[in-house]
Amino acid sequence: MSNAEATASSDQTGTGRAEAASNREAARLRALLEPSVQANRLYLEDVTIIPGSHRVVHVVVDLPQEEPGGVSLDVIADISKVLSEVLDNDPADDGRPYDLEVSSPGVGRPLTEPRHWHRAKGRMVKVNVIQGDNVTGRLQSVDDGGVTILPEIAVKKGMKPKQGDPVKLPFDRIRNGKVEIEFSHLHEDGLEPEHNGPSEEA
Repeated sequence: MSNAEATASSDQTGTGRAEAASNREAARLRALLEPSVQANRLYLEDVTIIPGSHRVVHVVVDLPQEEPGGVSLDVIADISKVLSEVLDNDPADDGRPYDLEVSSPGVGRPLTEPRHWHRAKGRMVKVNVIQGDNVTGRLQSVDDGGVTILPEIAVKKGMKPKQGDPVKLPFDRIRNGKVEIEFSHLHEDGLEPEHNGPSEEA
């Protein structure tokens, strides 16, 4: 093995160790923060850490699956203060400085879990299907087994889209899905086009 190869191998191992440590720390912080998120009637979607001498702790929160709409900026600001206080009093913290970023998933989040589909009820969605044609239409209902879509059938430009018969898709046939942005829903979600959801830095 050449010196260059040895250095590359050593770097990859070091990077892997740092990534594993970052993932462990993210899991620890998730367990630390989750009770406070739930106490504020929110769902903790994700915690990630961007490592460095000045870490960034990125927390993604969402509304419970049965609630419509998006997380408002006021709610993001309130939960940011709560989580900042929890982190400041973290007994296992090593004292390094950090920045806390709190955001909501936004409409661009891929629909990969049942709760994501529940949150998207009533929205226009595109579903990537395993072994079958992809479906675009209105998400009519969600149950333990899958989703029911009211498909939109393409028509000539300028004409109102037609709706087909409801299509039931079990979760094991869905690769993933995404919400199709409709301008009529942006105000309801407190979003602008192409925005990833409200965000707040603490």
